[in-house]
Amino acid sequence: MMRSVPAFATFFRLLTALLIATVVAGCGLFPESKDETVGWSANKLYAEAKEAQSDGAWDKAAKYYEKLEARYPYGRFAQQAQLELGYVYWKAGETGSALAATDRFIKLHPTHPAVDYAYYLKGLINFNEDLGWAGYISTQDPTERDPKALRESFDAFRELTTRFPNSKYTPDAIQRMNYLVNSMASHEVHVARYYYNRGAYVAAANRAQNAIKTYPSAPAIEEAMYILIAAYDKLGMTDLRDDADRVMRKNFPDSKFYETGLADKKKWWHLW
Repeated sequence: MMRSVPAFATFFRLLTALLIATVVAGCGLFPESKDETVGWSANKLYAEAKEAQSDGAWDKAAKYYEKLEARYPYGRFAQQAQLELGYVYWKAGETGSALAATDRFIKLHPTHPAVDYAYYLKGLINFNEDLGWAGYISTQDPTERDPKALRESFDAFRELTTRFPNSKYTPDAIQRMNYLVNSMASHEVHVARYYYNRGAYVAAANRAQNAIKTYPSAPAIEEAMYILIAAYDKLGMTDLRDDADRVMRKNFPDSKFYETGLADKKKWWHLW
């Protein structure tokens, strides 16, 4: 004798079958948003992207450039889109994507007339990576920060100035390189001072020596020389201390460090 199926179970099965049929058939319960760019030419996409870029609508501009490159991968508009993507990604705060876009453009178009701009843009992106309000209000000790971005920025600007000495971007790149040299030297000296003030005199001497050898003309070298002298003194290495002292007195006879020393003063990042 067959058992009767409860009414609730029958209803549940019918409802499940209806839902499955709806999904499979794609009945449009949630209609897809229409892509307004369907049918646009490469010229149209590029023009709209440039307009969005001019208006500061970085995400919108990036979307149009991405569609342009995907739909029309060949030709001057695609190349220009690849170059512009690096800029709009950067302005949108997507540093990683911006660097990837510039690197890709340089690799794909090494002889492009605008490749000098690509190197300049790469330098700018890394140059500005640690700037902004987050950098000003951070409580992080600068010795804990990785100067990798500074070095990569310097390398990009150096490539630009070496390969394209007559580029319109070269004068600004040279000025930024000078700033970067001073910044990287200051970072090394800051680390050396950090070690010295904590009694790690060998490490302090090593970092001071590295700053002197790597950035011999940077303003921070004056302090590096004094740290080297002080570290050697603490280590009891009197011959090396006296040699370093003679070099410093010859190059910095009126150095302020002979009076102020290396007091571990409270810095701005310790205000909180």
